[in-house]
Amino acid sequence: MAGLILHLVRHPPPVVAPGTCYGRLDVPAQGVAEAAARLQGLLPPGLPVWSSPLRRCRELAERLHPAPRLDGRLQEMDFGAWEGQLWETVARPALDAWAADVAGFAPPGGESGAAVQARALAWVAECGETEAVVVTHGGVIRVLAAHWLGLAPAEWPALVIPHGSLTTVELAGSTARVVCLGR
Repeated sequence: MAGLILHLVRHPPPVVAPGTCYGRLDVPAQGVAEAAARLQGLLPPGLPVWSSPLRRCRELAERLHPAPRLDGRLQEMDFGAWEGQLWETVARPALDAWAADVAGFAPPGGESGAAVQARALAWVAECGETEAVVVTHGGVIRVLAAHWLGLAPAEWPALVIPHGSLTTVELAGSTARVVCLGR
């Protein structure tokens, strides 16, 4: 990879009941206009914008660029049977298995953290940009940042990516520099 600067933006807070597992659920976000106004003051103007096709990302991307490009590889983790459930209703042994192996464990009918990381890194390798804004999800930003920071999977959950935040990464060849994480 020659050189690439990615401005990774997490969508604003979703409109879901508190405590809901909403990975692939296509729900709107709250405060999209406010988030876009704040981000426009932080992002370099005129950059291409890529986005997850899920509404909570797409609506923000559309406020940052008149024609954002959508790519399914930028979607949040697929939680399979857990989607739409309250976290407190997911069986404790299953949650413990996921916590013990965040990279390898996949919820029933869903995907693992390693699978999310692989598809997101495939998008990075193929995006064809030198600098871009990417509106995506906390899980996607977390696994990408973890990869570039060289973190072991057990360390992934410690990365906090707030809603509406910006993480900038500079990639050059095989090196990466995380300029800011979650501002």
